[in-house]
Amino acid sequence: MFFDMLDDLGVRVEYADLSGRSRLGEYIHRKKLVRLHHDLGPREHPFVLGHETWHAINGDEPSMLPHLDDKMERRADEWAAMQLIDPQQYSEVERECSGHVPTMAFQLGVVDEALEVYIGMLSRIGDTVYVRPRMGSGVWSERIEVRA
Repeated sequence: MFFDMLDDLGVRVEYADLSGRSRLGEYIHRKKLVRLHHDLGPREHPFVLGHETWHAINGDEPSMLPHLDDKMERRADEWAAMQLIDPQQYSEVERECSGHVPTMAFQLGVVDEALEVYIGMLSRIGDTVYVRPRMGSGVWSERIEVRA
C-alpha cells in the first residue's frame, strides 16, 4: 500500500544505515527520496514507511521552528497508525488483551508506539469509541460500538 502511494508520487525508497542519524527513516523532498534504516523489524518497517509516506504526500520539510516540526511528526505518526490499525480489529484485541499495550500491539502486528499514537486519537463515551473526534455533532473518522 505505502510503496504504491510512493510510486504514484514518483518517490524512491532506499535502505541505508541510519544508526548515526538517530532516526529510523527520513524523507528528502528535493530528491523525492525516502530513506529507511536497513535493519527495521517486521512490525517497525510498516510504521516507519507509513510515517515517511505521509511526509512525502505533504512534501514536508524540516523547518527552523521546533514546535512546527513536532506537529508535523505527530501528524505523520497519526496517519501511519490510522493506516495500519483497523478499528474493528482494535476493538476486539483491546477486549481480549484487557488493554495491555505490548500484547495488543503484537496481536495487531504494529509497534507499541503506533498503538499508543492510535489510542491517543480515541475518545470513549459510554459504550462507544470515536476515532479522531472533533468539535461538532457527527464529526469523527470512525464510530465503534464496544461490546462487553
